[in-house]
Amino acid sequence: MRGTCGVATTPGENHLSKAQQILAALGGETNVVDLEPCITRLRVEVGDAELVDEAALKASGAFGVVRSGHIVQVIVGPEADNLAAELDTLR
Repeated sequence: MRGTCGVATTPGENHLSKAQQILAALGGETNVVDLEPCITRLRVEVGDAELVDEAALKASGAFGVVRSGHIVQVIVGPEADNLAAELDTLR
């Protein structure tokens, strides 16, 4: 289920490359169980938390990563909604 907390973002921004990097760092499309954007974060439930590469998430431009079990919050700033939309198309 995908929801949104919603913020205004610049239309037309291309987030595909960044979304691809984030998806790979989360362990690939089969590891992402659920994804929800909320203002500045991507809240992601993963199947195997060991597959998440925090260094790769930060290298993709994430400002930070917060983990709690199988839930990973990727702090990406106000582009969270656009990135979530791209991630949805990649999954």
